[in-house]
Amino acid sequence: MDMRKLVGRNFALLRREQGLTQEDVQARSGFSQQYISGLERGRRNPTIITLYELAQALGVSHEELVKSRRD
Repeated sequence: MDMRKLVGRNFALLRREQGLTQEDVQARSGFSQQYISGLERGRRNPTIITLYELAQALGVSHEELVKSRRD
């Protein structure tokens, strides 16, 4: 799977599991809702620093964003 899509899928899953909206994550992280939307759709190529900051906003390890999951 394309890494951008994997990160986006994991991020959206973790965000929804916590009952957070994209706007909630925007407030926690400082990244715009538009950026978060693009990330979740696999259209952004985040840096490792961005991955770390987004993981912090969700209260998870950055490794959770790049982990391959079986559905």
